[in-house]
Amino acid sequence: MLTAAVAGAVFTSPPTKSILAAIRAVGRDNSGGTLLIVKNYTGDRLNFGFAAERAKAEGMKVDMIVVGEDCALTSKDKTAGRRGLCGTVLIHKIAGALAEEGKSLEEITQIAKAAAQAMGTMGVSLAPCSLPGSLPSFVLGSDEMELGLGIHGEPGVKRVKIEKADQVVKTMIDHMSDVQSGATYKLSLKQAIEKGVKVDRVYVGSFMTSLEMAGVSITLLHLDQTRAHCLDQSTTAPAWPRVSLSPNTGCVRTDKQPLEVSQDGVEVKKEVAAEKLTALGEQVYAVISHVTDALLTAEGKLNELDNLVGDGDCGTTLSRGGDRIFSFFVAIKKALGSRDAPGLPCNNPEELLLSLASLCEDHMGGSSGVFYSLFLTSGTVHLRSNSAAKAWAQAWETGVQAIMRYGGAEPGDRTMLDALHPAGSILNSQLASGVDPLEALKKAVEVCIIMCFLLEVK
Repeated sequence: MLTAAVAGAVFTSPPTKSILAAIRAVGRDNSGGTLLIVKNYTGDRLNFGFAAERAKAEGMKVDMIVVGEDCALTSKDKTAGRRGLCGTVLIHKIAGALAEEGKSLEEITQIAKAAAQAMGTMGVSLAPCSLPGSLPSFVLGSDEMELGLGIHGEPGVKRVKIEKADQVVKTMIDHMSDVQSGATYKLSLKQAIEKGVKVDRVYVGSFMTSLEMAGVSITLLHLDQTRAHCLDQSTTAPAWPRVSLSPNTGCVRTDKQPLEVSQDGVEVKKEVAAEKLTALGEQVYAVISHVTDALLTAEGKLNELDNLVGDGDCGTTLSRGGDRIFSFFVAIKKALGSRDAPGLPCNNPEELLLSLASLCEDHMGGSSGVFYSLFLTSGTVHLRSNSAAKAWAQAWETGVQAIMRYGGAEPGDRTMLDALHPAGSILNSQLASGVDPLEALKKAVEVCIIMCFLLEVK
């Protein structure tokens, strides 16, 4: 079903370096590529997304699908959207079977995405979960149950009185009325059939658990010939139910051995040899030096600006010397070195952005670190053999699109995109009309300033 899995701390997304190590181990010498299957939680989307972009920058073939089949959440606002629940295991099974059959990464991705969109899950809990050494994440009365909660103990759609099993199942199925056909567990068969659903496959088991949280969930998947065929294939995964209503054709190899990861799969940081700066390198060095100097001295102004739109500690946050933006700029300044012995690859734009992304990941931390790393990493493809202004503008646009794709925000949501997106658009349009690159950049900066001002006065 899966070639590799990456675990983080309890209820926490794994760090990007762990994810990237797994991608390297699986995909470095694999011309077929690697598919990441991620549940729809913000941390997972960001960390796996950044690791995917970094792997692509290293020349590996990677794609990613996000599963969010939780039927408890149906809002269309700018939240993270539907959470990924136990239906994700069905996507593992479908994608794994297709991979065993030798399908291309593009075909597997397309089929798996379609299956994820044709699936729904609803859960109910009779008792909360607890992190090791901590109190329960929520409290239920002795006569209460939580309907539609997440696997990390997130609140459900509502809290109701405990009822008999058949009534609980009816409530769950009724809430999933937009799903037409699928696989479910025994008590729900009657309810599903009463709604006109033809049940072709039934799987019962502990597909996805959450510490000691007591409860059940129902997943409905609309079947087609391909999905049914994939679900029926043999697997060596020990917990996959062995009973199904159709013949087990089997195509999986059973002679596989556990994957051995050598030191070749571990990232080794490249030492940047000091080299004489080219004309391009001189310009890049000067820009980085001036930008870092300006931002390192701007704590007071940043606090002033943040006070207008936030809680007034933005500049202080930046200067804590820990894992925030100020620490990032200090690290850049230190890594930059001198003109005679530069420590950053200023002569090579692609390597420069990857180095800055790595510094960002190591020193900034939090979601901001991932967003900025994504921005820097995803655009490197445009700078591999071209350092012209238009290539930098394309890299900018690709970085903005990566933030939107993995973060889920759009321009107008009061995020960094409100400045980055219009600035990138102006930069591209100005260059396309033949404006001098420096003047085009000035226009883009002006747009950034205007957008930041508009954010302040809203």
